[in-house]
Amino acid sequence: MPWFWYLLAAGIGVLLGAEIHMGYPGIRSWIGYVVLIPLFVGAVYWLGRTRVQVAGGELRVGKASVPLRHIGRVETVTKQDKQEALGPQLDPEAYLMHRGWIGPLVRVEITDPEDPTPYWIFSARHPDKLVTALGR
Repeated sequence: MPWFWYLLAAGIGVLLGAEIHMGYPGIRSWIGYVVLIPLFVGAVYWLGRTRVQVAGGELRVGKASVPLRHIGRVETVTKQDKQEALGPQLDPEAYLMHRGWIGPLVRVEITDPEDPTPYWIFSARHPDKLVTALGR
């Protein structure tokens, strides 16, 4: 995740810590800073920790996984085409994992006849490397 988000989270923690600081005298006035800054920075880290990986014969996106044998067509959606892919073209049954601060998307067709999900669409920082790792 870009450093800007961590800085923004720390700034919000400082502002809210200052609110607490103004209300309490002495050592208690620092409790807001000590608690809120790490809390907000940790929340930003937690939100950005979703991993996309190809390992052990399967594609993993966050906690979801699909065996490589059930993957069909794989295509990259550019940053410019993202709004169309996530709007009018999006199938309601598709698996979606979108992170707004990452530009491109990858759309992976699911060929498992028992899986009602037609495709997965998810953010990927390096979609070309992912397509290569999937062997497509």
